[in-house]
Amino acid sequence: MESIKEAFVELIEEKGFEAITVKDITTKAKINRGTFYAHYQDKYDLMNRYQEEFMIEMSTIAKQHIAKLMTSISTNNPIKQPLDIAVFIFEFLERNRKFIKAILGPNGDLSFQTKLKNFMWKAIFENHDTPIQPGKLLVPGEYLISYIASAHIGVIQQWLLEDRKETPQEMAQILSTITFNGPFFAAGLKQ
Repeated sequence: MESIKEAFVELIEEKGFEAITVKDITTKAKINRGTFYAHYQDKYDLMNRYQEEFMIEMSTIAKQHIAKLMTSISTNNPIKQPLDIAVFIFEFLERNRKFIKAILGPNGDLSFQTKLKNFMWKAIFENHDTPIQPGKLLVPGEYLISYIASAHIGVIQQWLLEDRKETPQEMAQILSTITFNGPFFAAGLKQ
């Protein structure tokens, strides 16, 4: 139910997830408690299902574009164009801006960042189309994923904090440049 989700997101930003009650949600959504409970068990069920829907859609985008991403990576050429997958993900984030800003914001759900890291682990290490081989890693995989995920989440949070001055295409270019050429290259310190 969209009115429930919209009210929920607004309340996360206003009060923080932990302070929200079902009564807050039903009052803001202008529905009765019975309607809420017909769809969700409690606020935790609502949060989990909303996050799950988000992750399923993000997973679909990743699956559709991961092969092309891995081909681009394995060519060893510096990335000069934003990768399609990054453009699609930023467009998806743009469509879900209110939710992702609330959930990754200071009043959101810190466990969601762990879910995003797990998502990236599966996309990179458990995908059979990836050329990454655990035996060839220069650092332990869990540290690599933590670094990549934290960096990506940080860039997304900054973009949302500034109310998306850049387009999804511009953000895809920024993230692609940093990710595939490194932060020292992006800082102009390395050719």
